[in-house]
Amino acid sequence: MAEMTNAFDKIMAGLDDARAYLKGARDGFEVHEVEVPEPDVAAIRGKTGLSQPAFAKSIGVPLGTLKNWEQGRRRPEGPARVLLALIGKRPSIVQEELAR
Repeated sequence: MAEMTNAFDKIMAGLDDARAYLKGARDGFEVHEVEVPEPDVAAIRGKTGLSQPAFAKSIGVPLGTLKNWEQGRRRPEGPARVLLALIGKRPSIVQEELAR
């Protein structure tokens, strides 16, 4: 039970820090910005060797979404874009990490 309290306290401290930062407190905070490149989804999927249905399933998106990304009708945003960038760097990352 002590672990739960410790985890809760750490989460609350982080939320308190975020609230202070949003209210303008900037001393003692370090901000990290990461530039995520525009992904070439078809090329990234190609590196994995997976079919469209298998790749879509592996990253948790509908097949239609993946097809729209690959054909340029839509663009991945937010977490999907980050995940694709990670897969582009290490094509086996999803299978390796989720198999654990």
